[in-house]
Amino acid sequence: MKTLSKVVALAAPVTLVASILTTSVAGAQSFSLGLRGSGSFPTGAFAQSSSSTNTAVIEGAKSGFGYGLDAGLAVGFIGLYAGFDHVQFDCQTSTCRTDGKYTLQGVTAGVKLAAGGYSMIRPFAKAGVTFKDLQGGYGGSSSNALTTDKAPGYEVGAGADVTLAGIVSLSPQVRYVGQNLKAKIPGVNAPTPTSSGVNYFSFDLGLSLHTPFGK
Repeated sequence: MKTLSKVVALAAPVTLVASILTTSVAGAQSFSLGLRGSGSFPTGAFAQSSSSTNTAVIEGAKSGFGYGLDAGLAVGFIGLYAGFDHVQFDCQTSTCRTDGKYTLQGVTAGVKLAAGGYSMIRPFAKAGVTFKDLQGGYGGSSSNALTTDKAPGYEVGAGADVTLAGIVSLSPQVRYVGQNLKAKIPGVNAPTPTSSGVNYFSFDLGLSLHTPFGK
């Protein structure tokens, strides 16, 4: 219920802005709501293991899996979307705590541009602002719990909506996410930004219900 509430909260301003757009933009409208599964692959410092003596470095992540929720409203070829992500990355146990996991979750809101026309395949590109936090560990000790505060990040992506039965769509997409973080380190009173943040590619396959595009 908490996850659904986050998506609904983000969808409300999306719906408001899109409603304003309909008064001045001619074209069709379509509201969508869907679920997706994700395979995620960390990049940059997040995926590396160094010999640094800084035990609070966020690194050593390996590929992981997750799920997400999406809501969107399109006006012609312009759309606004909101989403929620929950991704669990495996982690090298020499870097992470004994459970060997990083868990990243949070919300995203952005703009989605889709190809025009009424073809059953509608390619799209998207870009948004992300607010996600990370939980896990560091230094190989189960006592070193790592948490973070949310800070703005970004995502860019591309994919296609494939209409299967009028109001049902299959949506493969690829995204690149660059998430800034403010790590909360035991023994440090104030959150401090990490030097690298969390960067990863996400390959998603979603299934959504939507109202049909009008004439």
